[in-house]
Amino acid sequence: MKYLVMLCDGMADEPVEQLGNATPMEKAVKPCMDSLASKGEVGMVKTVAEGLKPGSDVANLSVLGYEPAVYYSGRSPLEAASIGIDLKNTDVTLRCNLVTLSDEENYEDKTMVDYCADDISSAEAKVLIDYIQENLGDDEFKFYSGVSYRHCLVWSNGNPHPGELTPPHDISNRVITEYIPKGEDTSKLYELMKKSYDLLKDHPVNKERISRGKRPANSIWLWGEGTKPRLDGFTEKFGKKGSMISAVDLLKGIAICAGMNSVDVEGATGYIDTNFDGKCKAAIDEFKNGADFVYIHVEAPDECGHRGETENKIKAIELIDKHILAPVTEFLKSYDDFAILVCPDHPTPLSIRTHSSNPVPYLIYDSKNEKESGVKCFCEKAAKETGNYIAKGFTMMDYFLSK
Repeated sequence: MKYLVMLCDGMADEPVEQLGNATPMEKAVKPCMDSLASKGEVGMVKTVAEGLKPGSDVANLSVLGYEPAVYYSGRSPLEAASIGIDLKNTDVTLRCNLVTLSDEENYEDKTMVDYCADDISSAEAKVLIDYIQENLGDDEFKFYSGVSYRHCLVWSNGNPHPGELTPPHDISNRVITEYIPKGEDTSKLYELMKKSYDLLKDHPVNKERISRGKRPANSIWLWGEGTKPRLDGFTEKFGKKGSMISAVDLLKGIAICAGMNSVDVEGATGYIDTNFDGKCKAAIDEFKNGADFVYIHVEAPDECGHRGETENKIKAIELIDKHILAPVTEFLKSYDDFAILVCPDHPTPLSIRTHSSNPVPYLIYDSKNEKESGVKCFCEKAAKETGNYIAKGFTMMDYFLSK
């Protein structure tokens, strides 16, 4: 039995006025998803439990069958695992975004122009993070470069609960005054952020980016704190040999901590320009090489939601369907039996440009148990109308693997 999870990050949405009060899932031309939905089980699943923040960390752990209340120790430590940082039990890690802030004189008066600095390249970002480490790193704080705008700060003997740290993608185009780090032990972190602006604003990498019409990565932004993660092995937990295919450190880190095979795909970016065909080939290769379970994570719909790019969000869903889901599904037909789960991790509504904790639609297709679901279009509305509801998202994996 082969199992495929097609995780479309942030795909779920709310009705969009410019789309005639339809959602991107409703508007997208996605014949494979719709066909699987028509012959499978469709419903809604609550991937983010009450009281938890609706991040991709919590939501993907839930979809993978790890109850966040038991296993979640913060977002950044999972990314640190992907980068290859050997964490001590006394270390606290934080996500270190490279962002674009406006140029007001006082730091707290600046606006969050872009939480990803125009998708800065990993090569450019490494130069900047290395420069930050050279100037701000010490025995207490060490900076590590990651992928694109996503990097890591390790705080030796730090406070795992330093105060209120806001994700930068939650405050796009807002003045940061109300969102600067708050709490009794965040002053050091805020000083690092302020000092980073002075170091980066005139850095040659940023001057060159500006000359090309790109936004400068002129500040770090710290958030997503946590401690060393401890996940049960996926194979031990579920009895399946698993593989993860993703462009982002968070999912790679989850895979590494769970003992899954984390596959690097050349040209995988986390945005709509990602290598969709490469992810498809990687998934097929993993099945051929003996994987029982392959989890394909595509970030593109989420990034389009954060940027308010309606047409690109629709396009991202269509590209996933055409270039990944359809050919992998066709390949799986060479096996006697297989099952496919398609779902988002959380909604990223275009109207708010950040995550919500609302339930998301799911479809489960079992090749040996096709049934008429009555669903013509895999979308939020149709999923709700089925009446199927999984209240605890982390239970869905056991249910799926029972097929």
